[in-house]
Amino acid sequence: MASHRRPKQPGRARVTVLTATAAAAVALSAQGASADPQPSKSEVKTKVDKLYEEAEQATEKYNGAKEKQEKLDKSVGDLQDKVARGQEELNKLRNSLGSVATAQYRSGAIDPSLQLLLSSDPETYLAKASTLDQLSAKQADTLKQIAEKQRTLKQQRQEATGKLKDLAETRKALGEKKDEVQGKLAEAQKLLNTLSAKERAEVVGADQAGGAEGKEGAKSGGSRADRSAGSSRPDLGKDLPTSGRAAGALSAAQSKIGTPYVWGATGPSSFDCSGLTSWAYAQAGVTLPRISQDQANAGTRIYDQSQLKPGDLVIFYGDLHHVGLYAGNGQTLHAPRSGTNVRYEPMSNMPFQFGVRIG
Repeated sequence: MASHRRPKQPGRARVTVLTATAAAAVALSAQGASADPQPSKSEVKTKVDKLYEEAEQATEKYNGAKEKQEKLDKSVGDLQDKVARGQEELNKLRNSLGSVATAQYRSGAIDPSLQLLLSSDPETYLAKASTLDQLSAKQADTLKQIAEKQRTLKQQRQEATGKLKDLAETRKALGEKKDEVQGKLAEAQKLLNTLSAKERAEVVGADQAGGAEGKEGAKSGGSRADRSAGSSRPDLGKDLPTSGRAAGALSAAQSKIGTPYVWGATGPSSFDCSGLTSWAYAQAGVTLPRISQDQANAGTRIYDQSQLKPGDLVIFYGDLHHVGLYAGNGQTLHAPRSGTNVRYEPMSNMPFQFGVRIG
């Protein structure tokens, strides 16, 4: 007969040991979790500043890829239109010879020369000099046109295929740069969120303390603090622009003080750095390249900061990824970075490379 014994219960001493062990494990776990120190305010600032700079670098690369995509889109569209028109013209030429062949067939015989209509390579046929004797001048001219059209269409199709491949690669690069920008901004915001509102204001300025980034920040039009700060005009000195175009560009940019920075934006309700400068000069009738590195080559370079005049472009950082407008007395008017608005700022806050005077 089977024995039904109750399982032996652990002794009181054993329960106490187990409980103590579990408690110790929980305590150690809690200590381990709290062992990771929170970054200090200065460490957050250093990391955030670097992330914003990297985001702006990626933004200019995004802008370049986007501009290339737009040009390729147009180029591919133009080529496809040419191919379609060329094919239509080729069909008409073939039809004109086809009508002759039809008439000859009805009369009981087809000129051997017209049998090339059954071939896709009239050029080979034309290479036979003896054959040309069998053609009328009009037929020979038509065949030459067909051969030329076929050559042109082949080249255009090959070119379109190459550009379509380039376009696909550019779109991929565009998506990667977009992800990179968004990733940098999200990482910066995560760091800022570890600070109190007061600390955030001290680290990045009152204009960013609210924490909204990118387009989300643009929807709210930036913070009141930044609009107020951006609207307070510093002493710009008494220097005058060197041309009406420079004066017009600076005036246009000044009308956008307090407008939010949005990466990839070209106005008129939001801007990134090169978007602001290109938009401002466009209002003065001057077309500038889209990205800062290209704008750096758009005019005469000025390396002596004392020679700058209001309205000149001012280029910052070694890789030339940031651009603004010289406003006078050592001040630049620019769209700084995500979370900020268009504003004046001392040029000494950034590593100045050179100015560019637009002719």
